[in-house]
Amino acid sequence: MRKRISAMLAVFLFVCVFPSAASAAQAYAVIDAESGRLLKGANEDARLPIASLTKIWTALTYIDAAGKEGTVTVSENASNQEGSSIYLRTGEEVPAEKLLYGLMLRSGNDAATALAEDAGGSVEGFVDMMNEKAQLAGLDNTEFTNPSGLHDDRHLSTAYDTALMLKYAMDNSQLKEISSAPLYKYEDGGWQNKHRLVRAEGDAVAGKTGFTKTAGRTLATLFEKDGKRVIVVTLNDGDDWNTHRDLSGEVFRTYKKVIVAEEGTYQILPGILGELEEPLAVLLSEKEMEGVSHAAIIPRGAGDGIWQVRLDGVPIATAKLKITRR
Repeated sequence: MRKRISAMLAVFLFVCVFPSAASAAQAYAVIDAESGRLLKGANEDARLPIASLTKIWTALTYIDAAGKEGTVTVSENASNQEGSSIYLRTGEEVPAEKLLYGLMLRSGNDAATALAEDAGGSVEGFVDMMNEKAQLAGLDNTEFTNPSGLHDDRHLSTAYDTALMLKYAMDNSQLKEISSAPLYKYEDGGWQNKHRLVRAEGDAVAGKTGFTKTAGRTLATLFEKDGKRVIVVTLNDGDDWNTHRDLSGEVFRTYKKVIVAEEGTYQILPGILGELEEPLAVLLSEKEMEGVSHAAIIPRGAGDGIWQVRLDGVPIATAKLKITRR
C-alpha cells in the first residue's frame, strides 16, 4: 500500500560554532543511544576536561584504522607514560587486542600511547587522526591533544559530545564487546573492568571511567532496558555511580520506545516513491507524542533520500529512504 507524507526539496547549510570554555565545573548529558538525541542534561555543551573518557575515541580511532588483530611493539615512550598503567615493557610485542582491553578496562596510558604510535606513526600523528575523525562525526566542541586524557588546557570536550563518542563506539561491535567485558583474561593474568556498574548485574552494558585532579571524576555508561538504550555521561561528579543509576532510571521511566514510521513504500510526490526498509523507532515522553511530524528529503538527481522525524519542528531522527522514480 502506498502511503502519503509531506515532502520537500531542500539544500542545507550547516554552520558550526565553537563556544568558548564555560566556567561551570560540572555537567551531564543523557542521550538516546539510537538517535543521539539529548533527553536530559545540565551544562551539556560546556567545554570541560574529560580525562580518560578520551580513550573511548582513542579505541575507536585505532580499531577503524588498524583493527584489533596483529601485535604492537612497545616503545620506551609508551612504557614510561605517567598515570594509570598496565605496566608495559619497552620492546615487548603485545597483541593489539590485549592493549585495547588494557585501554578500556584498566585505562592504561601506556596502552593508549602504544596504540597511538602503532596506528599514527607517532602520538602527534594519531592525535591528528582523532581530531579529524571527531570533526567528521560532528563533535564540533571537542579537541584532543593526546590519546590518554592527561590534562592539557586545550584538551576539552562536552558532556553531550562525549555521550556521542560512546554512541559511535557502541555502534562498533568489536569495541562494544571489549568495553562491556567485566573481566579480561590473558595468558598469565587478567584485568577487572574499573567500571563497577558494568561489572554488576543490572542495566549498565558498557562504558568508561576517568579521573584527573583537574577534571575530577568522569564517567560514561551505556544502559539497556526493555528495548530502550540510553547513554549517560557525567563530568566532575563525585557521586557519579549513583548519578548514573538515577538518571538512567528516570529516563527509562519517562520515555517509551515508539515506532513512528512503519517499514513500507510511501508516495512522496507524483511519480516518486520512497521505501523505508526498516521501522523507525524513537524514544518519546508522553507529552512529546503530539509534537511528532515527518518529512522526506529527496535529492534533485539520482540517489537515496532521507526520512526525517521531527519533534516540534526540530529533527530528532533520520533513516535512509530508497527513492524510485516513475
